[in-house]
Amino acid sequence: MSATVLSTFAPSASGPSAAASVTVTSRPNTTAAADRQLVRIVIVGHVDHGKSTLIGRLLHETGGITPEKLDQLKAISARRGMPFEWSFLLDSLQAERDQGITIDTSQIRFQTPSRDIILIDAPGHAEFLRNMITGASQADAALLLIDAAEGVRDQTRRHGYLLHLLGVKQVTVVVNKMDRVDFAEPVFRAIESEIAGYLSGLGVRASAVIPISAREGDGVSERGPRTPWYEGPTVLEALDGFDPARAPGDLPLRLPVQAVYKFDDRRIVAGRIETGDLKVGEEIVFQPSGKTAVVKSIETWPAPAAGQEVTALAAGAPAAITLDREIFVERGEIIATPSARPHAARRIRVRLFWLADEKLEVGTQIIARLATSEARATVAVVHQVVDPGHLSTFESTSIGRNQVGEVELVLSRPIAADPHGVNPRTGRVALELGGRIAGGGLVVSVLDGEGTKSAAARNITPVSSAVTGPERIARFRHDGAVVWFTGLSGSGKSTLARALERRLFARDGLVTLLDGDTLRAGLNSDLGFSDADRAENNRRLAEVANLLKGLGHIVLVAAVSPSAAARARVREIVGDRFFEVHVSAPLAVCEARDPKGLYAKARAGEIRGFTGIDAPYEVPVAPELVIETDKIDTPAGVDRVEEQLVQAGVFHAPPRAVDDAGL
Repeated sequence: MSATVLSTFAPSASGPSAAASVTVTSRPNTTAAADRQLVRIVIVGHVDHGKSTLIGRLLHETGGITPEKLDQLKAISARRGMPFEWSFLLDSLQAERDQGITIDTSQIRFQTPSRDIILIDAPGHAEFLRNMITGASQADAALLLIDAAEGVRDQTRRHGYLLHLLGVKQVTVVVNKMDRVDFAEPVFRAIESEIAGYLSGLGVRASAVIPISAREGDGVSERGPRTPWYEGPTVLEALDGFDPARAPGDLPLRLPVQAVYKFDDRRIVAGRIETGDLKVGEEIVFQPSGKTAVVKSIETWPAPAAGQEVTALAAGAPAAITLDREIFVERGEIIATPSARPHAARRIRVRLFWLADEKLEVGTQIIARLATSEARATVAVVHQVVDPGHLSTFESTSIGRNQVGEVELVLSRPIAADPHGVNPRTGRVALELGGRIAGGGLVVSVLDGEGTKSAAARNITPVSSAVTGPERIARFRHDGAVVWFTGLSGSGKSTLARALERRLFARDGLVTLLDGDTLRAGLNSDLGFSDADRAENNRRLAEVANLLKGLGHIVLVAAVSPSAAARARVREIVGDRFFEVHVSAPLAVCEARDPKGLYAKARAGEIRGFTGIDAPYEVPVAPELVIETDKIDTPAGVDRVEEQLVQAGVFHAPPRAVDDAGL
């Protein structure tokens, strides 16, 4: 096959972190360009099983390499005293030639008769398994390569297992180097049986198992005369038979909001349409807030002439839109249509690979990024863990470096998400620990959110406030926040909260005190003091506090809240700008104070299950602040809470002296 080369291999001295990229087009382009579909295929296999040779041969046989370029590479090999190998077409990295291993993923573009192919070359060396995972996570299908002389190796099984874990459903197995076994059918059949059985056990069906010799050309684009017993497809035919992922334009609208700009008298919402399309006059919804509006205009620069305005955009296009009404939306929300919206989730199950030296374990706090949103996340449950190096699955409460596993993440606030199988563009997450990316994965399922609400709940439409957040900040000069004072009875929670309330109020702040006992006299009067009732008491307090926080209040909650689990649930409900303050004092000090006479009653047996006497108090492990009221006085404690709020950026102007006006 002759070919037209658009851009071909060029030897490079790129560093080891650079990836080779080869773009070619070949003559067997028998399908009109508009009808051609793009398929991403990852090619994996044990080191030295011949991946680079197969890729080089594919490039040659699809017409991607000119005779002149081939002669040039052969001359380079001769000068280096090396016999020419087809793998040199791909080995554009000097480091790879020096070390003899592929050290990064490469993406090679070429065409089969009916498909545009992006072939992702994933390294086979065990040390670069994470690169293989990265490559496979982008793929619609996979070629799994096996050396005929060596057979199925442990690394082959690891690759097969990871393809299964990463959800790659289309797999073709290529048995290479058949020339080394004299094209013996029994050798091939034994390998075919073993690998097909292994993949079948994982729930993966091999669409074909193909005997080839990449070096000599048998079975790559044409059947060789030395395998007359084989009647299946060639490698090129197998590539041509893979189904592409659904085109972004065929999926529902997803437009992650990158920024909201104020421009003259317009508020312009900007982002990139990941999937679907968008039209002027269309009703849209912002998730997770659930706010709706109608697209008023699509903005372009310079402004078009009258009658030439853009009225529709498709997947892949940057978008800047105005709305028919003023609503407060922010970066991280995802625009969709009301009938096909992503879930608003606080809890998601993620299949991830972990790269950090620190273990990911139950209780670990990380940052989860999905599209343009990010949220603090806590690992609530670790499900199965896989060690790719040993191909073992085991139960554990932690995931180590280079391991794969499934976890449930509890998010500090709702984000919009889709299961990866529904929409890959909004179903992938990156995980950050200590300011650096430490892992990534796929959203397996959304564990709470709209998808799990009852039909009645889905019919409830909260009414947003007529006053916007920026308007409240402009007046009160602070954000909404929740300060949760927890500690033993008599530790000084209410005293501290009341003093802080007075100080903030004196400075014209919008501040509200919610005392646990006060609410038990009304809203929570139906609750007792069992563990479940105490947890429900905390939940209701948190819901009220969160509602007020959204309306711009600094909410001060004083409640014993003895259960760590119940406080963790409170943190989930409130989300950002939540501050847990442990008001600490020795039990003896609290009992000596006994401001309500409760300790005396508990000691006398008149009160059962009293915290600190015959019921436990679980000390906060990582509160935002600890105030020891047996060591500092109330004004000093108030100073420390106020400073915590300042450092967290709650105030939009530095607090001044008590007699100053405003915050």
